[in-house]
Amino acid sequence: MKNDTKISRQISFWLRHKPDDAGLRLTSDGWVQVSELLEAFGRQQMPCSLQQLKQIVETNDKKRFEFSEDGVLIRARQGHSITIDLKLAPTEPPDLLYHGTATRFLSVILKEGLKPMNRHHVHLSGDADTARNVGARHGKPVVLVVASRTMQAADFRFFKTENGVWLVDHVPPEHLSCSGSE
Repeated sequence: MKNDTKISRQISFWLRHKPDDAGLRLTSDGWVQVSELLEAFGRQQMPCSLQQLKQIVETNDKKRFEFSEDGVLIRARQGHSITIDLKLAPTEPPDLLYHGTATRFLSVILKEGLKPMNRHHVHLSGDADTARNVGARHGKPVVLVVASRTMQAADFRFFKTENGVWLVDHVPPEHLSCSGSE
């Protein structure tokens, strides 16, 4: 299990941030051949079998990765710092979405809004509990409420990944409020 976590983190690093470190070349929409990924693990002296890779993808709590329908390709679903076009269609968001962060970032966020930082999109959740869990990874959590339907009416485009993460380019501060349940 500990080795699975290490492998999962390495997959995230390679498929979201630094494919060159493993000698991988991703397609424009983020796919790489499964066989190439497994070979990269071998070159790094981190053996990973196809069965182990399938288990990691299937049991990843955030469903970060996906296989192509034929199982020949694999990619990260979101969170890239490299240029990737996930080919997601704009999707109508619910009235509200949520973003979890640590309280130490709150004053800057309320002044400047949510920015993608080193990623291509701001990640939002469909429920406050998920957002709170995300925020807790960074310190004392706070949940921000995003007026997503109002943003959409102002021509912001939202995208939803297969694992339920909502993506938007940025969230201006006027579309944010604190949950009040913190």
